[in-house]
Amino acid sequence: MQDGTTTAAFGGRQDTARAVGPVLEPFRDIRRIAVLRGGGLGDLMFAMPAIAALGARYPDAAITLLGMPGHAALLEGRPGPVSSILELPVCPGVRPGDEEPGAVDAFFAGLPGTFDLAVQLHGGGRNSNPFLLRLEARHTVGTRTPDAVALERTIPYVYYQHEVFRALEVVGLAGAVPVDLEPRVGVLPGEVDRAGQLTGDGAVVALHPGATDPRRRWPSSSFAEVAVRAAADGCEVVVVGDATDVPAAEEIVRLALAQAPAADVRSLAGQLTLGELAGLLDRSAVMVGNDSGPRHLAQAVGTPTVGVFWIGNVINAGAIGRTLHRVHFSWVARCPVCGVDVTQVGWTAERCEHDDSLVAAVRPDAVYADVAELRATSLLLRGR
Repeated sequence: MQDGTTTAAFGGRQDTARAVGPVLEPFRDIRRIAVLRGGGLGDLMFAMPAIAALGARYPDAAITLLGMPGHAALLEGRPGPVSSILELPVCPGVRPGDEEPGAVDAFFAGLPGTFDLAVQLHGGGRNSNPFLLRLEARHTVGTRTPDAVALERTIPYVYYQHEVFRALEVVGLAGAVPVDLEPRVGVLPGEVDRAGQLTGDGAVVALHPGATDPRRRWPSSSFAEVAVRAAADGCEVVVVGDATDVPAAEEIVRLALAQAPAADVRSLAGQLTLGELAGLLDRSAVMVGNDSGPRHLAQAVGTPTVGVFWIGNVINAGAIGRTLHRVHFSWVARCPVCGVDVTQVGWTAERCEHDDSLVAAVRPDAVYADVAELRATSLLLRGR
């Protein structure tokens, strides 16, 4: 190849080695792009590199995220490729909740104009593809399970694929090549100032004990052991999370103080906006968390993380690099209570009724060893 790139034929197009999958011809005259990505904070983070790629491919286009209230709370007013956010209505397979009659129809009727390109980054398309098609965009790309309706260009939805790479593979169908392999979220000056008010002058270690799936949660006693060791090494330990994480956060603080009454360990769970959380994570030397939105946000603001994962979630959501991020994972393949195979995952997979942790065997001393190592090099690695 004269230009030095490695390519392979794909359906009459070229697949460059710079991309996850086939990069097809860009569409013409794209001025408005809609990106469908509901879910939680982590789901948004997975989509950010793909959205950045779209912004680079179509620099004159306005990108509208069809997302969740939390997405708007984080992104509105923040520099980045997303121009606007429209809150999704409750709709089966798109946004969970109690449906309101006529809400979905009202959403589409109230759209501000039409879109030139609609991008589906929300699951396998069984529910999200029909939703996307109601936008009546000139061009559509996304993923597709065998039972999902077709879009103009699709890739097969295979569950075990890293979500960042899946989304990048999708936007390759629209001619977009990666500009980022990890999400990036810039922290605003006011958030930096607020983080300074919330913490002291020393090193901060942030802990997040929550996860949407309770089986992904590391025991509070394990987090408490990490907290005690970090405090003994002179760190200020702050437990973060939303309102649902308050009980676990308070238990971690209680257990830590029972072991070391003078330890500098406290909870801010349920007390921070998403912007304030971004600022606090940016302020932290290291963040320790489960496979959860705050861990992904910490990664996006550039903070080193130590993650506790079930092995299946490492495939889909684990940090890619190991200089700034460490991953401790459990190889458990069956429910510890009933023995059912837990590797069969996805929307249609059977799930037993047990919520026992799949990651309880991850050792706190091993986790803290990485915390200590990352803390020792955190400022240097982040250019501070």
